[in-house]
Amino acid sequence: MTPPEPWKSLYRRYRPQRFGEVRGQDHVTRTLRNEVRDGRVTHAYLFSGPRGTGKTSTARILAKALNCAAPVDGEPDGTCASCVAIAEGSSLDVHELDAASNNGVDAMRDLVSRAALGTPGRWKVYIVDEVHMLSAPASNALLKTLEEPPGHVIFVLATTDPQKVLPTIRSRAQHFEFRLLPTELIAEHLRWVADDAKLDLSPADLDRVARRGHGSARDALSVLDQVAAAGGLEDEAEAADEVIEALCERDAGRALVAIAQRTAAGLDARQVTRDLLERLRQVFLATMARSLVGLPDEELARVEDQARRLGPAAIVRAMEALGDALVAMRDAPDPRVLLEVALVRQCRPDADISPAALLERIERLERGQSGRGATDSGQDEPPGAEPKAARPADRARAALGGVRAAPPTPAKAPDPEPPSTEPPSSTEPPSSTEPQQNNEPPSRAAPAPEPAGSFPTRDELTLAWGDVVLAALPQRAKVRFGGGHFVGVDDTWATFALPNSVHRDRCEECRPDVEQALASHFGRPVPLRLVVIEPGTPPAPDHPSAQPDDEIDLSDLRDAPAAEVASPVDHVMQIFEGAEVVED
Repeated sequence: MTPPEPWKSLYRRYRPQRFGEVRGQDHVTRTLRNEVRDGRVTHAYLFSGPRGTGKTSTARILAKALNCAAPVDGEPDGTCASCVAIAEGSSLDVHELDAASNNGVDAMRDLVSRAALGTPGRWKVYIVDEVHMLSAPASNALLKTLEEPPGHVIFVLATTDPQKVLPTIRSRAQHFEFRLLPTELIAEHLRWVADDAKLDLSPADLDRVARRGHGSARDALSVLDQVAAAGGLEDEAEAADEVIEALCERDAGRALVAIAQRTAAGLDARQVTRDLLERLRQVFLATMARSLVGLPDEELARVEDQARRLGPAAIVRAMEALGDALVAMRDAPDPRVLLEVALVRQCRPDADISPAALLERIERLERGQSGRGATDSGQDEPPGAEPKAARPADRARAALGGVRAAPPTPAKAPDPEPPSTEPPSSTEPPSSTEPQQNNEPPSRAAPAPEPAGSFPTRDELTLAWGDVVLAALPQRAKVRFGGGHFVGVDDTWATFALPNSVHRDRCEECRPDVEQALASHFGRPVPLRLVVIEPGTPPAPDHPSAQPDDEIDLSDLRDAPAAEVASPVDHVMQIFEGAEVVED
């Protein structure tokens, strides 16, 4: 009884045998076919590119075309003895070497010593795979032969990391870069393979397999093998879509449940994170370049809706957070924790104080989502909550270039102005039109024209003061005003409190400089009213000697009486009582 023929993997069964069968690498195969047809083949080639893109298969096709008995327009006929032997791997004209396991100098010396020997065919082709794995001595041993090989020898070097190949080797070879295949091209190839191999798979399953290949034809065929045996493929996009919906709704619990279901099904947290990143990338592309998404129309519409609800800032922040979590998972004892923490931070921007989270909240405010009386977590505003304009998002906007939200409606009446121990003449700034004789605030009966922009709130003044304005003041004003703080505002004045009257009077001299700095920052005049708020118990009355401007009459000064200067001997006599001085 004849044993059944063993199953051959699809990627081996459908390996390209001619230049025309290599998918997605026309810029390489067209050049090689023309060189074979015109007899202008060079002595060394370097094929680089991601895995599964056809580097080794193209090298074998080149060897077949060079030794084919009857090539047709640069293509091997595939029927002569040489083509059949190369396809079966028994040809003496083609030598394949894996540099990952033969990376020593002895292996290269053996290759060089055998390169000069004759061959049954016209050309002897050496295919060195993963050439970047060669050690430095082995690469140097190959250099001379690679530069001037025997006339019948051709080297084809393949690598996935051309940057690690010595520049002296790259300069001696024609370099061809292989590219990842588009998803549409892989899907078309998979449909042809499924029809030829009589695989019963739905078009939706084939599309999922094509996306799972990530641009590699070999990876896609390996997944197709597995799916054909299982009878179908689980749609991982649906699981990732559940997490994206949770991000859109700011529902951290829903996101954690979806992750728990995926990990309970046996998936590693790293793979779940990679699936989420792939889905977020499609959502991101839907906002930037719709044609690059590559999804069916129905699914594309869903992705576009998610992109609209999330917004660009939230999408970018989520991709960055998941990418950072994926990198940190390499050394984490429990990678799932990092994924869960990253998702909670995306669902609750109010729990994240990073600049990206604050900018996302600003974007949501600008889109009008906060105008429906909802907090950042998607719940109703609780009674007595902090007004929106005083929250971190709005304070961040005030710090970023002076952009401000509208002043909040006060939750309670403003505190009365603290009483001042000084007459109003030192606290009220002069009028901008004429000097005030009684030093009272300008009359409200005939107000001046309203400046452009709303008057800054106390929170905006405090944030801008600490971050920008104080540092930009002249040194004298910076020192004097550094000990005060804003205590309130109204429609005309900003009240600035100082610890005592002397400090206030000194600050009054520099008040114009501070008002000018505030006007430059907020884009409108901000008049100051300086008041005294005595901390704790009232301080003792100022001593006359403490007044910095006291005038001193120099004619009243008298010199102090000169003190008697004791000699060293007197000091010793005072220390040792009863001692006598003996003179020699």
